[in-house]
Amino acid sequence: MKTAFIFDLDGTLIDSVYQHVSAWTEALASEGLALPGSRIHRKIGMSSELFAAQIFREIAGETSADCIDRVKRRQGELLKELSPQILPLPGAQALLAALTKADIPWAIATSGSPEATAANLEKLGIDAKTAVVATSSEVEHGKPEPDVFMAAAKQLGVAIEYSYVVGDSTWDLLGARRCHAYGIGLQSGGVGEAELQRAGALHVFVDPADMLAHMSELATHPDK
Repeated sequence: MKTAFIFDLDGTLIDSVYQHVSAWTEALASEGLALPGSRIHRKIGMSSELFAAQIFREIAGETSADCIDRVKRRQGELLKELSPQILPLPGAQALLAALTKADIPWAIATSGSPEATAANLEKLGIDAKTAVVATSSEVEHGKPEPDVFMAAAKQLGVAIEYSYVVGDSTWDLLGARRCHAYGIGLQSGGVGEAELQRAGALHVFVDPADMLAHMSELATHPDK
């Protein structure tokens, strides 16, 4: 059975998680709102709609639709300002190159906006015209639902049950488990090994470089 690797993007291949937290923290503050950074961090990896809904649900008091729109817009502006700080994680490009050289198909499945996704693909040196990329905006339900991973597998022409889903958040691993994929957790998004394992990761590595160094530990295809 042919297998493949399906990667999350933010915090998995691109070092951007804490820039997202910073941008949300400052955007909320611009409207006189506050939420501890730790609580924002734990939601990174959800679909954008679910993320925003969770954020504003936890803020004391009611917020108007206009206020929410301003916060979202400001967050996007701040994240764009932080873009120079957002770089590929150690080993990310080498890992993708190694899979390509070994003729192992891979894809990216992300909750990021199309604009942010395009910018991050460019930083990774990935040709957006030829790469297989699935985003939450293209499916009915975002993470932690598995739709985006299943869409990526379909584009690759592989069975999701025999694919590795690689992510840095519990939402990635929960999504992998829901579609019976083989979950691999990376700690590069700031989530610890034990939490990733509880969410469903059967292997946990520090970052893409660590995963590449231990590729021999991964079977030709997940053992079902």
